[in-house]
Amino acid sequence: MSLIKAGTKVPYRVTFLRMTARPDTQTALPQDITLERAMDPPLWYFFAIYDAVGRDYEWVDQHNRPEAELRAYLESPLVELWVAKRGGVPQGFFMLDFTDPPICDLAYFGLMPNAVGQGLGRALLNQALAQAWDGAGVTSVTINTCTLDHPRALALYQSAGFVAERFDDRSRILTRDRDTSLHPA
Repeated sequence: MSLIKAGTKVPYRVTFLRMTARPDTQTALPQDITLERAMDPPLWYFFAIYDAVGRDYEWVDQHNRPEAELRAYLESPLVELWVAKRGGVPQGFFMLDFTDPPICDLAYFGLMPNAVGQGLGRALLNQALAQAWDGAGVTSVTINTCTLDHPRALALYQSAGFVAERFDDRSRILTRDRDTSLHPA
């Protein structure tokens, strides 16, 4: 096991992707998975899901956002938080941001650690895309990922029909130790 210690400055690359046509293929969610929209979620609920999914991938940016601003964003009728559950327990989530029409931004997408590798990712992404394209007047869907995210994220998005439009090289200070054998940067 090789660790990069918390407090270390690391480089990473953000890839911005776009899809300009609704995909033809659909993968249904497994029968034991339900998809529920969280209406006006309280901050604690959002952070519980956000942190559970993003903990190992350095998802910390929303913790630095002013509370009132984040609350207003989550309560906006143009922002949708969807949670996939099995037996009432969250397995993953996605957020759709319709605030910049005619674009829908898939602002967040991810699985809980216990759901990774169980075949849920493709099905949940297809559900997210269906919801995005059902938005009024949507002509494109965007998403971004970075090299700190799950190593299969970019390939999943590209296989779904997203095309990389631009890249941005950045750096950040790690907030947690990072096991490079599990999460290469």
